[in-house]
Amino acid sequence: MSDAPRIEHTSPRDWKYISEGGSTIVFSYTGPAHPQFDGTALRLRKRPVSAAAPHGYDTQRNIEKQADGSASAVEEEPVDEPDDPTIVFQRTVIEQLVPRAHLPRLDAVHVARAWLAELAALTEPLRPPERRVADAIDTDRRKAVLATDLVGGEGWAVEIKPKWGFLPAPTHLSPTTGPIKTRTCRFCMHAHLRRTALPNLKGASGDGDGEDGHGYCPLDLFADDPVRVRRALHALWGAWVASGGTVNNLRVFVKGKMVRPTTDPASLAPLAEQLFPGSQEEPTPAPDALRDAFTSAVLPLLLHTPVLHTLSRLQRTLDGLDVEGLAALWAHLRGADVPLGHGEPDPDVGEWAGFVDAYLARQRAGDERLGVQEGSELEKSEAELRYRILAYLLSASFKDCSLILRLPPSPSPSLSHPAQHSSAPNDEDEERAPAGTVTVIDLDVKSVGRLAKWAALDAEIVGAYRGAARPCECVDALD
Repeated sequence: MSDAPRIEHTSPRDWKYISEGGSTIVFSYTGPAHPQFDGTALRLRKRPVSAAAPHGYDTQRNIEKQADGSASAVEEEPVDEPDDPTIVFQRTVIEQLVPRAHLPRLDAVHVARAWLAELAALTEPLRPPERRVADAIDTDRRKAVLATDLVGGEGWAVEIKPKWGFLPAPTHLSPTTGPIKTRTCRFCMHAHLRRTALPNLKGASGDGDGEDGHGYCPLDLFADDPVRVRRALHALWGAWVASGGTVNNLRVFVKGKMVRPTTDPASLAPLAEQLFPGSQEEPTPAPDALRDAFTSAVLPLLLHTPVLHTLSRLQRTLDGLDVEGLAALWAHLRGADVPLGHGEPDPDVGEWAGFVDAYLARQRAGDERLGVQEGSELEKSEAELRYRILAYLLSASFKDCSLILRLPPSPSPSLSHPAQHSSAPNDEDEERAPAGTVTVIDLDVKSVGRLAKWAALDAEIVGAYRGAARPCECVDALD
């Protein structure tokens, strides 16, 4: 505990609100030069606004008022709180499967209750209304995550949540669901369900529209094909604009600030200044010109990075049974009346480490292409069930992660040369050495307690898609 940096040695005003997800909120350090905090982002856990302190830590802290009226905590006695699970999970599991060059630095940092309370008070007016009524910074935590700041500073950054990058093998699917799941990817089916539930909410499904009305399909993004990747980017852009930047599949940051598109073209001016340097005096470019310039900047980075291939392979090989096959194995061993995962403990660090070793051994043996060795039967044992549960949980982490593409200011010319940003396929996109970096974030550990919910959602998604008038024909990269 004593070795961790103490965040309360900085002012809460030195940390700028960046974004937040379902369980965490992120800040970027903008204060005076500091060897421990320069170029870092602070990731804090949240809790429901109606929840009492859930962790059992002593919340009675000595607080004093500084001369300027801000609250600061008196030096607290060390609290024996473990590092955030994200840190432990990355070091034990993720770093064995994803090259470190594509992962953020994650370190534990000490936080104090009064400091968190002041930061929370400063941040609340900046948060989206729907977030404010749902959750808040968990001020009872004594450790947080200090990570590489991937969106702050000069230049710009793009966050993409790719989602599921494969079609399941038919081996463990039922005769009813097999023809559906092997034709249409999970994301496209889920988008159909969302459109059915929210037909009047633009961009609610997160799929958008690309060329010829084609919505976002993750298999396009994962394809090693410039035409398909461009189509995916156009669809993501369409959903981003239509939703006012509220969908989480695409986010754009300029100098650390999230860009939120509106009907006012000026809302995209910060991005236009990055894509068209030297033309700040010009009016904001037309939406299509901006989209095409954005695509031309991002496309080479996606085509050259090995990250998408790595994610697709990990998702596919870890989810070799599909949740249907996992549920069938569970029912065979535990009984059909016992909910999937019920009573099953979450793995600890030691079990995760052992699982990674076992998974990599199976990969070396080449028996995970379709979930089991070709021509063999799935072993129906408790040990195999436990292995498959952990495999599915880890696959879920890779299905739910995000990519941060960090780009320098674009070297592209001004608006006087719009042809440079044509949406037509361009061989230069394949050959041009990309500028920027690609980092995988939000690789959080998933809980066994979510398995039953995932199985029920899967059944709901497939059931709704049976009625689709024009089912999508998604093309797997392995086809």
